[in-house]
Amino acid sequence: QVQLVESGGGLVQAGGSLRLSCAASGRTWRSYAMGWFRQAPGKEREFVAAISWSGGSTYYGDSVKGRFTISRDNAKNTLYLQMNSLKPEDTAVYYCAARGSIVVPVTQDEYSYWGQGTQVTVSS
Repeated sequence: QVQLVESGGGLVQAGGSLRLSCAASGRTWRSYAMGWFRQAPGKEREFVAAISWSGGSTYYGDSVKGRFTISRDNAKNTLYLQMNSLKPEDTAVYYCAARGSIVVPVTQDEYSYWGQGTQVTVSS
């Protein structure tokens, strides 16, 4: 069992930066692939980024490539999402997710555990 708690969301101006964190609990967390998704009002949940258990492989959605960076610190049981050059269209609730897998999922249906989400609002 893995429990996930996101933090770090807030209000930021366009062009600014935020770093989201996802604190994980569970003995086997370090063997889990992790991902970030987001959901804007009236829209479907969207893949943002994912990372392998070791941190050696990362994947990004097209809309965030070159601006966002996913990373993890297994010693601290924490997943991160560094978001730079934020745009108003990045406004959404951001969720972290986990799956006990060597393969890194990029679709939400493949993830087993989810956090409650943190709101990110980017003003123009």
